Amino acid sequence: MKNKILLSIIVILLPITIYMFSKKENIESEVTNSSQKDIYIHFLINNEMKELPLEEYLVNVVGAEVPALFDMEALKAQAIASRTFALYEETTRGYVTTGDQAYNSLETFQSKWQDNYNTYLAKIKKAVSTTKNLIMTYENNLIKSYFYAMSNGYTTTSLSVFNEELPYLNDILPTLDSPNTKLFQVTKTVSKTQFCDTLNIDCTHLKINNITTDTSNRVEIISINDTQYTGIDIRKKFNLRSTDFTIEEDNDNIVFTTKGYGHGVGMSQYGANTMAKNGSNYEEILKYYYQGVEIKEYNQI
Repeated sequence: MKNKILLSIIVILLPITIYMFSKKENIESEVTNSSQKDIYIHFLINNEMKELPLEEYLVNVVGAEVPALFDMEALKAQAIASRTFALYEETTRGYVTTGDQAYNSLETFQSKWQDNYNTYLAKIKKAVSTTKNLIMTYENNLIKSYFYAMSNGYTTTSLSVFNEELPYLNDILPTLDSPNTKLFQVTKTVSKTQFCDTLNIDCTHLKINNITTDTSNRVEIISINDTQYTGIDIRKKFNLRSTDFTIEEDNDNIVFTTKGYGHGVGMSQYGANTMAKNGSNYEEILKYYYQGVEIKEYNQI
């Protein structure tokens, strides 16, 4: 009789036990899957707002921002810098745009890379996936991870370019950008007429003088016909590659010679690639250009 009662209890409790164990496994699985869920961002492109998985968006960004031939550690550094910048914009403004960082479609990559499309795309995807969810913080807050193509040999500060003092972008640092790279020094010629029309000045007695530069050799102030312009003003008006420039008169033309490519704040992409080739990993690269930051997963802030 006792055995029958015991057997009856087991028959009743066994399904409950199995159900509870199964439920526990499902809950644990849900928690695990939740921590691995994709982060989505809002992306404004062609006047249309799209919601995209962040990691998918980053593949199109990294492939557009830097050459796929870059060293893998430089590509990883770019992925983390781009992820951080995108999340900063998403959490402060609510969306990112093509003006924040470059973005190419897969069709553009196919046209650009042609026979190397599959190889290059796989390389970019690896750089993004192996750094998934990694971002940079300063005092546990997302940073403005500015970056640009190539420096003139030195970075500059966020205060001098963007008029914002960011402690992690407050030093002028030497970089490893090569003067032998074709992007490093470039000349641009405009006619004097175009030059004067752009500045709305009289060309009869053109006078260019009193150029002052900062310690990174970028132009701060330049006097043209007794009117002062910032180096940033001149760069924007004439679409120059950087604010490290000289101006020379050549008969009826004005010749600009620039060094570097970009605003000079944060990470130099070509400098990062040289560091990677010299043996630095992505963490060493990022912590060099962004002083005092931590690299952690986004869900840790």
